[in-house]
Amino acid sequence: MKHFVNLKDIHAKDLRKILIDAKKRKIQRKSLSVLEVDKDLPLKGKLLIQMFEKSSLRTRLSFYLAIKQLGGSTLTLRPDELHLSKGGESIEDTAKILSNFGNAFMLRTDNDKKLDEFKKYLSIPIINGLSPSSHPTQILSDVFTVEEIKKKPISKMNITWIGDSNNVLNSLIAASIKFEFKLNIGCPKNYQPNKNILTYIKNNKNKIFLYNDPKKAAAEADVIFSDKVISMNDRVNKIKKLYDFKKFKIDKKLMSFAKKDCIFLHCLPRGKEVDEKIFSSRQSKVWQQALNRVHVQKSILLYCFGKLR
Repeated sequence: MKHFVNLKDIHAKDLRKILIDAKKRKIQRKSLSVLEVDKDLPLKGKLLIQMFEKSSLRTRLSFYLAIKQLGGSTLTLRPDELHLSKGGESIEDTAKILSNFGNAFMLRTDNDKKLDEFKKYLSIPIINGLSPSSHPTQILSDVFTVEEIKKKPISKMNITWIGDSNNVLNSLIAASIKFEFKLNIGCPKNYQPNKNILTYIKNNKNKIFLYNDPKKAAAEADVIFSDKVISMNDRVNKIKKLYDFKKFKIDKKLMSFAKKDCIFLHCLPRGKEVDEKIFSSRQSKVWQQALNRVHVQKSILLYCFGKLR
């Protein structure tokens, strides 16, 4: 049994094994419809229990299809229907019930401590479907998408992030260290990663660079990533924040500083951080990026169950 909570805690070799398995499985599914199961049925009879404390579209759909295609089933719980939120039941007791009824637990939460506490008491694998500090399933899938499109290891590419320092960026930083790729981060001075993340960068041999000038961050980029400037449940002065990021909007002019074949990725949903012409252009690979979540999620599940081929 293995957990999938933070990329920092998973060996680079295991992350690479997940990507290799995902590539093989995607190729093998070319002739199958969306609800047809993989021929080897590796997770037949297994139940994935999901709980979403925050809104979700891509993570919910991709995990549903992932376990389904592997031969298993999924059950989605709403926190407002459980004693955990309304009846005062402890996380310890809830975790024991989940462990008795299911085979794996995927949690999308607004509280990192809750994720750690579930991990402590569960006797089944837990997967982080998003937390305030990280979004590991999203970024591992994005690494898969980048290598699929560019047809070379991400370690040989220049990756750029333009936007706020959030949970998605935290996982991208972890991926940069694990996969050893150059990462330029472009954000306003007051929106840089927090001290813990900066210490993590400093303590690891890395190729990570911070810029307050988006043009410098985008220079010679093979891939430009972004995310919503105003995140879910973001308790800030939204007008001020949008103003602060005005010069960091990804448009044709900013993309011109990147390589000619640079692609644009966005985990979605989008906001005002990207121009419509870029989002709808050939450089934008957001739909392929979203669909690949299914394939990588499948291999993450197999990793957690110790069934990677």
